[in-house]
This record gives sequence, C-alpha cells and structure tokens, in this order.
Amino acid sequence: MAGEQELFSTAAITSFRLNGQFLAVAEELARPAGLTAAWWQVLGAVLHTPLSVAGIAREMGITRQSVQRIADLLVDKGLAEYRPNPAHRRAKLVAATEEGLSAVRRVNPQHAVMAKRLASQIGPRQLALTVEVLTKLSAALDAITED
Repeated sequence: MAGEQELFSTAAITSFRLNGQFLAVAEELARPAGLTAAWWQVLGAVLHTPLSVAGIAREMGITRQSVQRIADLLVDKGLAEYRPNPAHRRAKLVAATEEGLSAVRRVNPQHAVMAKRLASQIGPRQLALTVEVLTKLSAALDAITED
C-alpha cells in the first residue's frame, strides 16, 4: 500500500487534472448560453442568495480579486447587479439578474445530460460516494490549513 505522502501527492495531482477536466466541460456547457465557465461559476454562487465578493471567493475557493473582476464583467453585461449589503456598508452584494438567471437556465439541459452520462459511466452510487469523499477531503483540507 502506498504511503501517506504518496497518497497525498496522488490525490493532489488527480485533483489538479480533475479541475482541468471540469473546467473544460464547464466551458463547453456554458458557451451556448453566452457564458464562460468562470462567469457560470460566479453566477452559480449567487443564484439563490446574493453574496459579497469575498463570500463568493470563499464559497468557490478562488481569489477575491478574480471574483471581483468577473462580478464587474457580469454587472457590465447585465447578468448580475450589485446590491446594498446591510451587514457591511462598503462590501456590496452580488446578485444574479433575470438575464443572468435565464443564461444559467439555458445551461441546465446540457448540464443534466452530462450528469446523466457521468452517472451512467461510473454508476449513480459511485458518483454519490465520490461526491461524499471529495466533500470530506475539502473539509479536511480546510481544517488542517486553518491553523
């Protein structure tokens, strides 16, 4: 059996590859709706509840600066808007506009097709287990890097 350091390295390298694969798939899914993967990611974070740029960055695991740049672009294109933040005077909330929600809805049919294809490739139970393990791995990394 591989040692802990080798498993850690393999998990990291596999995650980097998986991230690239997910980004490539996301670009393909988002393009017909006039979105990029990054725009879709930020819009997805605020579909149900407006969040601050810092909140989106924490939720998505990306830098605040990149979220700010994308949020400004989404606002310029009418896909999102800035709203007052009752909890913080200067940190506005980002919210999807109706046009932004519509763009995300246009992604959903192909997103569902891709999800079905993935589930049929590895099996629905294995997909659910994978999600559970990835979620635990992410939480564990958060816990050990907070120190």
